[in-house]
Amino acid sequence: MPSAPQSRSVELPSEVARACVFALELKAVDVVALDLRGLSSATDFFVIASGMSDVQVKAVADHVIDELKKEGVRPEHVEGRQAGRWVLIDYVDFVVHVFHQAAREFYQLEMLWGDAPQAEFEP
Repeated sequence: MPSAPQSRSVELPSEVARACVFALELKAVDVVALDLRGLSSATDFFVIASGMSDVQVKAVADHVIDELKKEGVRPEHVEGRQAGRWVLIDYVDFVVHVFHQAAREFYQLEMLWGDAPQAEFEP
């Protein structure tokens, strides 16, 4: 069972924390939640997770979507599901990014939002 987040004073809404846990259930790596409140008007939180293959990226994204739906949380929009390199799941108040590891290294969202407090999740 995945552990609670190790964070720098980040209060996560339950659906954001659950998205992180669901990603870890399918062995996603480097799972973090960034608190963008006060830094972005587009959304409050980013969840970022990596898969080691396109198949794993799709599986993690599908698992997050399916499990949050069971809890009554449905995405507004999903992009990239077919390709499997980067799946973006937009829940309006938070966005889940599931990357293939190489794509995550290329886009470096954590560096772009380096000022954001973050919570890290470990298996």
